[in-house]
Amino acid sequence: MKRENKKYAPYALVKEMYETVDVVANFDPQAGQEAAGKIREAGKLLLTGEGSSRIFPAKNAIRSARRAGLDIRIETEGSRQAAEYDLHDHAVFCASNSGKTKEVVLLARKLKEAGHNRLFALTAAHGSLLEEICDHSYVLGCGPEEAVAATKSVVEQGLFYQAILRHLDPALEAIDSRSLAHKIEAALNTPIEPSIVEAAAAAPTIYFAGYNDGVAEELTLKTNEITRKKSDFLEGTYAVHGIEEVMNPADILFLIDPIDDEIEKFQEVLVQGVGLKVVAIADRQTPFPTIIVPPAGLLTPFVYLSAGWNLLVEIGLSLGIDLDKPERARKVGNEFLGT
Repeated sequence: MKRENKKYAPYALVKEMYETVDVVANFDPQAGQEAAGKIREAGKLLLTGEGSSRIFPAKNAIRSARRAGLDIRIETEGSRQAAEYDLHDHAVFCASNSGKTKEVVLLARKLKEAGHNRLFALTAAHGSLLEEICDHSYVLGCGPEEAVAATKSVVEQGLFYQAILRHLDPALEAIDSRSLAHKIEAALNTPIEPSIVEAAAAAPTIYFAGYNDGVAEELTLKTNEITRKKSDFLEGTYAVHGIEEVMNPADILFLIDPIDDEIEKFQEVLVQGVGLKVVAIADRQTPFPTIIVPPAGLLTPFVYLSAGWNLLVEIGLSLGIDLDKPERARKVGNEFLGT
């Protein structure tokens, strides 16, 4: 897509996707340095939130930390389930763009009342309830989002956590904000083959498969919000471990960063066995039709996510959908209305 094209220009969603480029270019890699010290003291970190504020930012951070062998234990959980856990010895980051997501606010309040003193808020709103509750607060610089689907905020949250990881381990790959911004813009601008868009628009179900780093899972959620189509996230190689029994040859699967050793199995089970159309999003050519993005090292998942947004906008517009006006989805999924 091209933001200056009159086909895309009217939509706040597209505008905010492209605003992500500037958000990334202006991101300060020193962000979160104070928090890193508190996290190092604890040795354990929980990243919580709901929906888009948790899926990609938290899971991408966990994968990055584990790949780097970081000696900090990092976990993620939805706030309601996390409220059942003993977190007294954890640092806890509570992410909510509005700062008033009910599940997150109630968890933060419970921890604060229990005397927890390593409690952090990550929001996009100054003076929020969550900010009042937590010991330390960080407000994103991305500004408010008019569209319901979170985009630029998700990427800034992810970068914020990535910056914390680098403070914890200076040997971790540095964040080159301007280089990453250029690559995200390239992914947003990449033309999508019309036959791919047509197949996805006609598919009863759109599947996303890939690593458990939040990219494929977040795009699954965005598929519901942007294209109003049914979608499912198939972690890792889940797609070839039984679900093929109920797949429809008219469905489509987008495979994010295919695992080279498993490509043959995906071809055998899904392409040959089901008759499914499989499309890859990768930083290299694959045996499948491939949407190619520029590599960005440890930060390539941010580029894959942006390419997925590009794809979903094309699908949504091909279906005649008003991208800015969902029928049921809300900006704050479950707002805390108490005091």
